[in-house]
Amino acid sequence: MRKRFEQQMTLGRLPINETEIPTKKRSGALPELCAALKEIFITPEWNEKVFEILEAKITKGKKRTGRPGMDLWQVFVLSQVRLCQNISYDELYHIADYDTLIRQIMGIESGFGYEKYIFEYQNIIDNVSLLDDATVKELNQVIVEFGHEVFKKKETAALCLKTDSFVVESNVHFPTDYNLLWDSARKCLDMVGKFLVKYPEVPGWRKIRNWHNEMKNMMRSVGKTSSSGGKGKEQRIKHAVRSYLSKARALLDKLERSKEILPTADFTDMLIMLELERFIGLLDKHIDLLERRIIKREEIPHDEKLFSIFEEYTEWITKGKLYPNVELGKKLAITTDQYHLIVDYRIMDHQSDSEIVKPLVEGLTSFYTIKSWSFDKGFWHKENKALLEKHVGKVIMPKKGKCNKQEMAEENQRYFKRFRNKHSAVESNINELECRGLDRCPDRGYPNFKRYTGLSVGAYNLRRIGQELIAIQRQYLQSFDKEYNIAA
Repeated sequence: MRKRFEQQMTLGRLPINETEIPTKKRSGALPELCAALKEIFITPEWNEKVFEILEAKITKGKKRTGRPGMDLWQVFVLSQVRLCQNISYDELYHIADYDTLIRQIMGIESGFGYEKYIFEYQNIIDNVSLLDDATVKELNQVIVEFGHEVFKKKETAALCLKTDSFVVESNVHFPTDYNLLWDSARKCLDMVGKFLVKYPEVPGWRKIRNWHNEMKNMMRSVGKTSSSGGKGKEQRIKHAVRSYLSKARALLDKLERSKEILPTADFTDMLIMLELERFIGLLDKHIDLLERRIIKREEIPHDEKLFSIFEEYTEWITKGKLYPNVELGKKLAITTDQYHLIVDYRIMDHQSDSEIVKPLVEGLTSFYTIKSWSFDKGFWHKENKALLEKHVGKVIMPKKGKCNKQEMAEENQRYFKRFRNKHSAVESNINELECRGLDRCPDRGYPNFKRYTGLSVGAYNLRRIGQELIAIQRQYLQSFDKEYNIAA
């Protein structure tokens, strides 16, 4: 049976509330994260809120019998450590078993001479992945409330918000129609290979390795011809593509015929067959796209293109910047307050900056009193500004394009310039988020992409809160030393 946390049953374990947090200025992000986690654990109000959310997701509806799983507190701590440090599961596994500070925060560190508790690598992956996007959003809301208490924000105090967007890249290679065709063919052959391992008697695929090598060589030939120069380049490209398409169509025909003879004796076989049918569909799609673009010289509409056969949610995003000129992933809009805490984050699904303002206003104005709210030009729309002015004291939203006299006068006012200059602080928040791992998501699948994003925001907020807690502790120690020296 999985429990919240259980420390008193094991002899020699070091208590979490006695964890010593380094307070030196160059201690790094991990002690700051641990300071916030320790404060949450020892404060009954926040401890209860966090555990209620974790229990509702992980233990709800499960029997109170069986083997004890990883404690909920350990799941929460490890999920935040990974994103705070921007590390892989291999490095997280090492920290969980050998970093004394993290182990004591999790409540598993033992004193000298006592048996040491060790995690298994797969155990960490399986438990951290139990959290989903909805659960992480609830946890982030609690973290923000906790942060406002640490920063001494009164309940009636208004917030000064800043909103901006950036791209979180998905873990994909740069897409071209010919290498996506190769990806589709390769995965089709991989699925057939799984059947052959289980059922060696399946006929017709004795030369499966030859199919793999020939498709890969033809893909490379198309790539080399496209990148080279010289006379007759267009004809050479068409010749290479025709050979490539001919081989791909032959493979497609063979796969379609083989579907009838591949056995589906159990549930695993059915899953492999479903994956095979999906990749066959993608193979057919990219044969068509490559032929239309190269042979027929058509311009492919953007909505017909696919930028990854593995991460199909990936968007091609051009923000008009010199570098990077193109990014592959999803746009993320974040809203920070005057304490540099991220009070809201939203993944934008084929939305522009101006389209995200209305749901932002509806979501945040119901939770907070907002004194000012600043945006950049990308969010401007006259309807957005009118909506914001109904709920916010001061709206800083520069107009996109040429201003009329009234708009020019408004943007030249002193308060407008002051808040517009302060808006640049959100850029440093974005930069820190990217340093914490939110530049590129290594996890596979859209649900994991959303969870990874939320955990990164939570780790960022906890580090900010821990930084303030350490600063308060350092200030207290300095004042104590000063008083002691005076008394001496």
